[in-house]
Order: sequence, then C-alpha cells, then structure tokens
Amino acid sequence: MSIGAEQVVYVVDDDQGMLDSTVWLLESVGLKALPFTSGRAFLDACDDSLNACVLLDVRMPGMGGLNVQEEMRNRGLDLPVIFVSGHADVPIVVRAFKAGAHDFIEKPYNEQLLLDSVQQALSSMDERRSGTNGHSQLQERLASLTPRERDVLVPLVQGYTNREIAEQLDISVKTVDLYRARVMKRMQAERLPDLVAMAIVAGLVDPLKLR
Repeated sequence: MSIGAEQVVYVVDDDQGMLDSTVWLLESVGLKALPFTSGRAFLDACDDSLNACVLLDVRMPGMGGLNVQEEMRNRGLDLPVIFVSGHADVPIVVRAFKAGAHDFIEKPYNEQLLLDSVQQALSSMDERRSGTNGHSQLQERLASLTPRERDVLVPLVQGYTNREIAEQLDISVKTVDLYRARVMKRMQAERLPDLVAMAIVAGLVDPLKLR
C-alpha cells in the first residue's frame, strides 16, 4: 500500500439525510466517501484492499449493522468499523467491540469526534499493514495508572455504578468520581465506551462477563 494511497470511508446508513450530511462532512476534509443505504449493497461493493474504514449504522431495516459486521468477518473483509447509533445501549456496544469494532459513536454525533475517530481508524489500518503495533501505547497508558485507579477502572468497565464501586472499595462516591475522571484522562478516553473497548483489547475484562 503506497503512502499516498487515497483514503476511503464507506458510509452505510438507511437515513438518506444523515448519509448525505456525513458524506459532505468527510469530503470537506479531503476524504473520499462512498455512500450506501443498505448493508447488502455495501457488502457487494466492499474492497478491503483499499486504505479504508467503514461508518456503519447499527439499526437498519433488513440487515442491521451488527449483522453486516458479522458478514464482513465471514467474507474476510478486514476493515476497521465505526458504529453510529441513536441507541447506544451497553449490550449493543459490548457486542460490537467484542466483534472487533474500532469505535462506537452516538447520534447525533459531534462532527470533530467523528472525524477524529475516522482518522484513527485509517491510521490503525496503516499501522496494521506496515506491521507496527498500536497496543504498546495502550499498555503504556495502563502502566501509568496507580493501583487505586486500576481498582476503579475494572469495575467501571464491567458496568458497575459509582455507588456500587464505592461500596466495593469502601470509599466515598465522591472519591470514585475523582478516580474515574483521572482514569479517563490517563487512558485518553473521552467516553465510557472508549474505556470499555480499551479494557477488552488489553485483556483486562472478559466481554462475556460485562453487565
């Protein structure tokens, strides 16, 4: 894959208005966006030899995003997938990450957050193809946590509330809030789903045992 290869984003969403605005946003920063209103049409056209990633809506008539992701895996289409959904309930998020999703973004999404996630996905594709390992950065962030911060991290990503964590560790809820904020900052996680994904990738938690 040449360095100057064009970067492509497959956008799969049955909402035509959302599809059009997402394509416009991506093209405004110089990316090539290929729109599809159904999972099947995308799968038929998908070419994983491209320097590409996939923006995939979770809820679509016929074939939903998680089914599309599963079919990609069955066909050996190895492209980073970013899910977008107006209904980011925890079981869906966990299932998506467990199946290898790169990110999960709630609608209506922050434009900069989406663009950052797309760029990270495309970079991870470059790293994968050039044989570099993105896991080392994650391990460095984990190593920067204090033992107490790690104590808070694990139940947090397992789905326990701040109050439940406070009871488990015999500390106040306010202290848990403080540790939680520090964990998010040290791990460079903007949202809880980001933290959950990192913990799964690092092998700290078993996706099947999340609440």
